[in-house]
Amino acid sequence: MFKSLSARIFLGLAIGLLSGTLVQYVLHDINFFSGTLVEIASGLGTMFVNMIMMLVVPLVFVSIVCGVCELKDLSSFGRLGGKTFGFYIINTLVAIFAALTVALLLEPGKGVDMTGGGELAITATELPSLMALVVDIVPRNPVAAFMSGNMLQVIFMALLLGGVIKSLGEHVVGAVSAFQTANKIMMKLISVVMHLAPIGVGALMFKLGATLEAGVFLSVMEYLVLILGLLLLWIFVVYPYAVQLFTPVKASVFREKTQEQILFSLSTASSNATIPVTMRTLTEKLKVNRAVAGFGVPLGATMNMGGVSIYITVAIFFIANAFGMPITMEQLPALVFSIFLLSVGAGGVPGGGMVMIGVLIHQMGLPVEAFALVAALDRLIDMVLTSCNVVGDTAVLTIVDQTERPHQVASDDD
Repeated sequence: MFKSLSARIFLGLAIGLLSGTLVQYVLHDINFFSGTLVEIASGLGTMFVNMIMMLVVPLVFVSIVCGVCELKDLSSFGRLGGKTFGFYIINTLVAIFAALTVALLLEPGKGVDMTGGGELAITATELPSLMALVVDIVPRNPVAAFMSGNMLQVIFMALLLGGVIKSLGEHVVGAVSAFQTANKIMMKLISVVMHLAPIGVGALMFKLGATLEAGVFLSVMEYLVLILGLLLLWIFVVYPYAVQLFTPVKASVFREKTQEQILFSLSTASSNATIPVTMRTLTEKLKVNRAVAGFGVPLGATMNMGGVSIYITVAIFFIANAFGMPITMEQLPALVFSIFLLSVGAGGVPGGGMVMIGVLIHQMGLPVEAFALVAALDRLIDMVLTSCNVVGDTAVLTIVDQTERPHQVASDDD
């Protein structure tokens, strides 16, 4: 029954959450359970996520270089890059406008008085400009880019190196072979680490169950249900049927193939940490071309943030209404542009959406006390929005791969 990794991950997730909840509500007075055991679980969970994160940067770099080298020609690289980038942008914008429409219709937070909330200051941060985001793609120091895990910079260097290797053709066959070997090694390393996933996921969920204060959510249940409802709609309805509409893959099959990916992303709440699982879901389960997956997955983990877009949009409307400062129609164009930039800049790490909401709270002149509310609810929402982000990556790349099939066949015929 529990031979598949997905089943074992789900078992670890369920046992961890249930036992953690038991500690919080039944065994909280016993220091060994509420203190020592939670600390051990936190340490194990952190070690597991660190093991994944340790492999992410080299995996991204090697897989992109391999992906570019395995393209039939450099013209297909330009076509694939433009198509993937464009689809990701469309996906993010659709999510923003859908969440915006729902927020305008339902007006979350209206009638709720949150002005008596606790104090929690946030650091004033300027809204990143589009030009600043573009300029930052090119690293000044490649070593620093690798050390900091700046995905956009790593992607840029990998694309540049892969393109140069591809352009040199037969003169650098050894370099291509070396990267292909490195890619096989990275995938094997990921496979080894993934066998520890049930333990790591269980530890993470144990800590969550033992420390999550359910009472915090009571006064804002409508807001929570609205965000989670939209995210789940995107995961289980919008993305599967979009894939069914544009590819031969049925919606039910797509949902089945992404189960492991959803469970893993729920526990880590990190798009970057889920990159290896997303890569395996695409190449092994959905049979997406390795070049498409190798190029698109790291890029998607950085900029394809449909879940974050929904989260930021609904959250800022709720906060504005709850604190008596409703957003006017005149503010909407600037708000949409800001949400788009912040979604792209949120990164694939846990809590990225919360940080960007903090930036937006400051930029719009909303009370800084609102950030306390966002922080209290973020961990639960972050889990589901990460699943939405990574399933969105899988859906977009499955569609992109389908559009590339005629070109792949034509190249094979030549």
